[in-house]
Amino acid sequence: MIWNQLFTGNDQVRKRCALALSEFMVVSVNPLDAFWPTYLMGAYWDMLKSNAFGNFRNLLEDVTLNPAMGRYLNTVGNLKEDPATGRRPDENYAREVMQLFTIGLYNLNIDGSIKTDAAGAKQESYTQSDTENLARVFTGYDLDYARSAQVTVPYLSYKIPDPEFTRGRLAFKASNHSTLAVTFLGTTIPANTDGPAAMKTALDTLFNHPNVGPFFGKQMIQRLVMSNPSPAYVGRVAAAFNNNGGGVRGDMKAVWTAVLTDPEARALSSSANAGKVREPVVRAVQWGRTFNVSSTSGKWLLYQQGSSEYGLAQEPLRSPSVFNFFRPGYVPPNTGIAAASLVAPEFQLHDEVSNTGYINYLADFVSSSFGYRNDIKPDYSALLPIAGDAKSLVAWVNLYLTANQLSANTVLLITASLEKLAITATSTDKDRLNRIYGAILLVMACPEYLIQK
Repeated sequence: MIWNQLFTGNDQVRKRCALALSEFMVVSVNPLDAFWPTYLMGAYWDMLKSNAFGNFRNLLEDVTLNPAMGRYLNTVGNLKEDPATGRRPDENYAREVMQLFTIGLYNLNIDGSIKTDAAGAKQESYTQSDTENLARVFTGYDLDYARSAQVTVPYLSYKIPDPEFTRGRLAFKASNHSTLAVTFLGTTIPANTDGPAAMKTALDTLFNHPNVGPFFGKQMIQRLVMSNPSPAYVGRVAAAFNNNGGGVRGDMKAVWTAVLTDPEARALSSSANAGKVREPVVRAVQWGRTFNVSSTSGKWLLYQQGSSEYGLAQEPLRSPSVFNFFRPGYVPPNTGIAAASLVAPEFQLHDEVSNTGYINYLADFVSSSFGYRNDIKPDYSALLPIAGDAKSLVAWVNLYLTANQLSANTVLLITASLEKLAITATSTDKDRLNRIYGAILLVMACPEYLIQK
């Protein structure tokens, strides 16, 4: 489903933004222990797409009450406290909605820099008490099996709910909800507040926290444009989050516009601070869309892309943990990046094994077909007429895959390599395709492609 949607369709910006959101408010199908996990994941992706151009407050609520997220971070089945047994509400979602989805660990200035006290110590944005209190808000929710009919499926001797429950929100049961007062982040929700009303107050409090604009905005810059944006760039995006120009907070269209049209985003720069490593998934999708890939079966049978040794070392919607495939502050150790006090999040995916695996995998997926039973096929018909001219071929690939950002020296090296594969007037299409494969392989493996600017 996800490869089909990323490879095809016209709403590329929406899907690209939704992919960035999926790496911020993370749910992964890998440990999603429930009936119909892939349906749950599909519904989560649909929800991210539908909210991508809406408002962050609505997105936050839909994420919180989404069945996939509920199952992933334990809101599903989360029960109120029981003094008799010592049971306390599960704190998982309460912690992560603050740490990862809204405000982060430390209080921030609008430019994303960390606030400090008089002694220079970082100011933590929330406490354990905040987490324990907020956890009470997320009690009383469960999967809404009332939406589903009971069905028989192969390999099971009993009936299970059909997938309809995956498409709605979590159901609320008041008897399982904590009625204690909640005090967190300076807000108090009185005892005996109705569960949905308590949820509204809690999410409004998080949404209006001053950290959200810089915390969310900086990570969207990192996902889409560059790893090390200037404080001024972060500040401009955060300001757009805080006010879209019409007095509206959290307008996602205003955020994306600020991220993608900022002068820092539009300028081609040779600065070491500029750009970011292209995620492996983004490389694969760019290649697929450039060459109009199709599925022979219509099922898009593309499996096992997450292997470092035999794949891309990354699969959409299959993060190894709620902390995403890579951390926003990751610094590759013992590198010039570290020495320059910069970060490079996507480098967390890369090591000797994954680098070699990527090159080997390139040789497979740029060829005429790949995937399970060679189901995925690219269309190189536009390149066949120019395959005999190595310079023209490299110029075409350079334009479409790097926006002409290969250096003159790299162009010469790749062209000289391709010219060793002699093409004449009598050469077959197979010969021409081999040269095309070589051009794409060499471009997609070179540093000037791998670093997006």
